Amino acid sequence: MQIRTGYVYHIKDEFFNKINDKGLMINHENGRTRPTYFTIKDKDILWFIPISSKVFKYRPIVDKKVKKYGSCKSIMICKIASKDSVVLLQNAFPTLEKYIDQFIQKMEFLLG
Repeated sequence: MQIRTGYVYHIKDEFFNKINDKGLMINHENGRTRPTYFTIKDKDILWFIPISSKVFKYRPIVDKKVKKYGSCKSIMICKIASKDSVVLLQNAFPTLEKYIDQFIQKMEFLLG
């Protein structure tokens, strides 16, 4: 599978079991594969950035950071596939291609 920037993937449980880092988002929620990860390929490094649909949870955090610092560079709220979504830059992590479970789709961002 060719991993490409701008596409969304799921990560295998094997990665989370091996890393066993409580700081990473859980891989399953309510019987579904979650979260979805937006991918950036930088030379030979694959970066995976979690995407959440829980805008209601993150909007107050973003607002608080903007009020305190003038901007928020760790969490981005934008439209992805016509839905408000949260891109959790603060939770990005690198991994290897062998831990990619499945390709979901190419994502188009509408920043607002």
